[in-house]
Amino acid sequence: MQVIAANQARRVRWKNDGGWTTELARDPPEGEAFHWRVSIAEIEQDGPFSAFPGIDRELLLLDGSGIELDIDDAAPLRLAQRFERVRFAGEARVRCRLLAGPTRDFNVMVDRSRLHAETLARPLVGSMLIFAEPGTQWLIHVLAGQMTAKQDAQQVEVGTGSSLQLDFRSGTHARVALDGGGELVMVKFSTRGTN
Repeated sequence: MQVIAANQARRVRWKNDGGWTTELARDPPEGEAFHWRVSIAEIEQDGPFSAFPGIDRELLLLDGSGIELDIDDAAPLRLAQRFERVRFAGEARVRCRLLAGPTRDFNVMVDRSRLHAETLARPLVGSMLIFAEPGTQWLIHVLAGQMTAKQDAQQVEVGTGSSLQLDFRSGTHARVALDGGGELVMVKFSTRGTN
């Protein structure tokens, strides 16, 4: 278990000046290439998305009135409700229009040749268990509230804006107990062929 504190995240201005990206976590942690990457985007104006060939993407609306996306030649897709989501290929041609002012969006990117990602937005009320599955990793982001995570004798506290990274790739058969109150976005990364 590793806690990634809110103040460890990198906030970077987009090259086209249309918004900001706050990178919460990635694997590996350094370098341009990644197996997976999780971030929060602040979209401030209409414009194109950057291309990421070979990457599968998922976007969830967190805050704001929403966005409309033109993805390749498909009909426009509108995200106007909190936690509405869209999945698309990183090499797709994507143009974004704001419906009414800036938005915050949760972004998951995975190298499709290696991994598959499942994303859940859910409340944390009391306790829940994460069971170790060989070949998997989890990134659990606390949108609001407080979470305690316990695995065997280890216990950590995770507050608003911070994340918890769980790595079960070594084949451990442990489980992690989560307890607290608030809102979470949970991402499970599975090696291709194991999910």
